[in-house]
Amino acid sequence: MIRSMNGKNPRLQIYDLRNYRKIPQIDRLPDDLKFEMEVVARVLPFRTNSHVVENLIQWENIPDDPMFQLTFPQREMLSPDHFDEVAALVEKGAGEAEMARTVNRIRWDLNPQPAGQLEHNVPREDDEKLDGMQHKYRETVLFFPSQGQTCHAYCTFCFRWPQFVGIDELKFASREVESLIRYLEDNPQVTDVLFTGGDPMVMRAKNLSVYIDALLKADLPNLHTIRIGTKSLAYWPYKYLTDPDADDVLALFERITRAGKHLAIMAHCSHPAELQPDVVSKAVGRIRGTGATVYTQSPILRNINDDPDTWAAMWRRQVDLGMVPYYMFLVRDTGVQHFFAVPMVRAWEIFQNAYQQVSGICRTVRGPSMSAHPGKVHVMGISEIHGEKIIALRFLQGRNPDWVLRPFFARYDEEAIWLDDLEPAFGEEAFFFEKELAQLCEEDLPSGQWDEMESLVLEGVEF
Repeated sequence: MIRSMNGKNPRLQIYDLRNYRKIPQIDRLPDDLKFEMEVVARVLPFRTNSHVVENLIQWENIPDDPMFQLTFPQREMLSPDHFDEVAALVEKGAGEAEMARTVNRIRWDLNPQPAGQLEHNVPREDDEKLDGMQHKYRETVLFFPSQGQTCHAYCTFCFRWPQFVGIDELKFASREVESLIRYLEDNPQVTDVLFTGGDPMVMRAKNLSVYIDALLKADLPNLHTIRIGTKSLAYWPYKYLTDPDADDVLALFERITRAGKHLAIMAHCSHPAELQPDVVSKAVGRIRGTGATVYTQSPILRNINDDPDTWAAMWRRQVDLGMVPYYMFLVRDTGVQHFFAVPMVRAWEIFQNAYQQVSGICRTVRGPSMSAHPGKVHVMGISEIHGEKIIALRFLQGRNPDWVLRPFFARYDEEAIWLDDLEPAFGEEAFFFEKELAQLCEEDLPSGQWDEMESLVLEGVEF
């Protein structure tokens, strides 16, 4: 293992709504822009850090800089009515209770848990919900360690935004690795565990190792891969270089690979600018030195990476660093989808154009893909069959594994941004999976539980 770097150790400085005006570059911004950011940050989570501010954002290009759009609130992320409502409360100095009731109602309108995450993805054992876990696809279980339910900085598009706004009813988190181990023992079809959040790599190595070492000690024959979803390579690469526990993190990674498990670091990379600092190359090198593989993924985002040259450059840079391009996603149907969404036809055109520009080594990437309610749906392309223009799709993952790789067809629609916007082609009344999907999900959430959850949220939660 490469030993930790010598020299100056950067200190992580977190900025949020309470102290963001201490960022020196903020002083140069117009007062109306700062007020707009504060209004939006009352509703949506806002958090950035010194590495993002000092190394990733081009402050002379505000507000158009893609990394600024990716990490700082923008007025258009809220509807005009919602913005005006919150702005009025901010201007009059409303109390916490009044503000909480208003912003929580707005948050509920933003579809806080899409694709059946709360209703249909939480597994059960002896009729008891296993909080802090999701099991949607047969081979993969998601685990949300409670200490990892924040990030070094928040992406403004993030579909996990409800994890960060202080509403326990909408949050996934668990401290009980024992329940995870029991569940894996009882479900031998599961081969992969994905540690997710938030970002597990905000955790100190000693805390993360409690979960992972317990999994390794259990010696589960069905467990082949441990995945860790993280944005840390982009937002705080010093985690693997100069942080006090950097060597401990890498030692933990080595323990995983020496135990014969595949360690997959699922790195979120949304723009080439995130990969340019030299520290990123060094961090990736240290991680790969443990035997881990670094995979990359991101949604396609309007005003940030919605052009083919950006994606081609990003994939090439990732391969240069030894990373494996993995997924291009469409923006999920939650939060600020309206602000960032690229119509799927346009997304496919961008993907195709970018794909044409790179060599076969970069073409490990798949997309555009939607993590929708029935499964992970791949937009394969546009075609014409029997005189009808159609969108060809297929499942890469499905609630029923038999759906995987089965092609299906939707009527051509240049405006559609999500699976729910599509209609079946050729006069069909429904897509092939819809009846079975309804049967699979009809009993997952006890009657009235979603309505009860909504009422709890709308009562107002201190934040």
